[in-house]
Amino acid sequence: MILTSERLLFRPYSNDDFDFLMSLLSDPEVVRFIGKGKTRNENGGKEFLKWIYSTYEVGEDMGLMVLVNKEDNTLIGHAGLVPQIIEGNEEIEIGYWICREHWGKGYATESAKALLEYGIKQINPQRFISLIQPDNLASKKVANKIEMKFDKRIIIDGKDVNVYATI
Repeated sequence: MILTSERLLFRPYSNDDFDFLMSLLSDPEVVRFIGKGKTRNENGGKEFLKWIYSTYEVGEDMGLMVLVNKEDNTLIGHAGLVPQIIEGNEEIEIGYWICREHWGKGYATESAKALLEYGIKQINPQRFISLIQPDNLASKKVANKIEMKFDKRIIIDGKDVNVYATI
């Protein structure tokens, strides 16, 4: 996938990005609403990178991509079209994590909007989703800004998760 937005370049992860990935995975505020909400150690980080690589095998358009600021090459976070199985159905999630020092600058909305536009043009599934824990107000705002609506509440790994969808 080659994708850019006004300020961002999306590129696949490589092993050279492991330290950056660990900076995300080890920040308790960044992972607070991700999965079980727990930071990961180096072994957990290696497993997570392995999982990212496995999503690339699903298709060239899939998986979390590193977000790079086009102006100064700063790594901002990651975002991507993530294959998910929700209640037995294959779904495509628009996922995004932004480094804490870049919160509040519109990068999550910019990346989510770019992914949605790309997905509609290149993949064209029936719908896209975002999985958002109920207390994650910032991600709810992003979903609403790209015109996703609350669909239903599910439980993943023992946690309540709201499914927002494009339909």
